Amino acid sequence: MKAFLAALQFLTAIPLPRALKTPPPAIKDSLPFFPIVGLIIGGLTFFADLLYTTVFPTPMAAVLTIMTLAILTGGLHLDGLADTADGLFSVRDRDRILEIMRDSRTGVMGVLALIFVLLLKISSLLSLTGPWRGLALILAPPAGRGAMILMLNTLPYARPEGGLATEFTRRRTLWVAVLSFLVLGGACLLAGGGPGMAVAACALLVSAGVNVMVRRRLGGFTGDTLGAASELAETAFLVAAAAMLPYLARP
Repeated sequence: MKAFLAALQFLTAIPLPRALKTPPPAIKDSLPFFPIVGLIIGGLTFFADLLYTTVFPTPMAAVLTIMTLAILTGGLHLDGLADTADGLFSVRDRDRILEIMRDSRTGVMGVLALIFVLLLKISSLLSLTGPWRGLALILAPPAGRGAMILMLNTLPYARPEGGLATEFTRRRTLWVAVLSFLVLGGACLLAGGGPGMAVAACALLVSAGVNVMVRRRLGGFTGDTLGAASELAETAFLVAAAAMLPYLARP
C-alpha cells in the first residue's frame, strides 16, 4: 500500500491526507504501480472529458480535457519536457546541459516544446471520435508512465550528486517496463486489432528514441528527462490513435 501511495504522490498532484503521505525512500518500491497510477489519471481525464463534451463545444472541451490532464500531474511532466528541450537542443557540453536543465527559467526551445506537444494533444483529441476517444484518453497516461519505467530501468542517474530520482535506481525492475508495454499492446490489440497494436508500438518507439537521445547527450536520466519521456510517449499515443482512427476496429 505504501508503494502505491508513493507512486500516486510522485506522479500526480492528487492531494493525500497527511496520514497517507509516504517518505521519499518509499518510492524505490513504487515502479510496479506506475501503470496503475497512469490508468487512474487516464480514467479521471476520461470522466472529465465526458462532462466537458456534454457542456461545452467540441474544441473547448478538447482544451479543457488536456488542461485537466496537465493539472492532475501538477504540470510537473510538462515542466520536465521544457527543461529537457532547453538542455538537449542547446549546442553545449554535457555539464552545461545539466546546468541549463536545472535553471528555473524556460528558454525558446522549452516554450516551443510545450506549444507543439499541447497543440498535438488537443488536435489529436479533436480528431478522435467514438469509443476510441475515451480509450485513447484512458490508455495514453499508462503509455507515458511506461516510458518513465523504461528510462528508469535502462539508464543510470546522470547527475553526480544524489536526488529523489536516485531512489528508483536502488531497485530496478525491467520486467515492469516490459509487462506494462505488453499489457498496453494487448489492450490496444483487443480494442483495435492490428492498427491498435500499431498505436501502442508508436508510443514504445518514441520512448526508446527518447532513451537513446538522452543516453547520447547526458549519459543518464534526470527527473526532467523522466517527465519529458512521459509527455512525448503520451503525445505519440494520442497522435497515432488519431492517425490510425480510420483503420481501427470498433471496440
